[in-house]
Amino acid sequence: MIGKEFAKRLALSAAVSLGLYACFGGAEDAPGDVETFDGIADGETINALGNEPFWSAKIEAEKLTYTTPENMAGDVVAVKRFAGNGGLGISGELAGAPLHMAVTPGECSDTMSDRSYPFTVTLTLGETQLNGCAYTESQPYSGEETEG
Repeated sequence: MIGKEFAKRLALSAAVSLGLYACFGGAEDAPGDVETFDGIADGETINALGNEPFWSAKIEAEKLTYTTPENMAGDVVAVKRFAGNGGLGISGELAGAPLHMAVTPGECSDTMSDRSYPFTVTLTLGETQLNGCAYTESQPYSGEETEG
């Protein structure tokens, strides 16, 4: 008897599941199906910066130049760019440590100026995480130019 009861419950469960599937569309409506980020054109130069500590990165095609006040000439490394569901990912290696950068849309302020940027940045260098802002030529920052 237990076998027949189990089979009935399994059949009922399958019927309910199929009915719910029909109500909610199909795979094309699944929550995981999101268009990839296209807010920054392939090959478009990205300028990223942060403070506390001060750093900057310029991503041009498949190279990234990372600068700090201690290394104004910067280190140039090869990187790969890939569009994710919510932003752009950049990965490579700097001084033997993994480099990962996430550039996501969202208003950002660098806290040291009256500038507003269209992207937020999280940069991970090995075990160190840095936060900052970013802009491109087609999506510039707004606010005052600094003298320098």
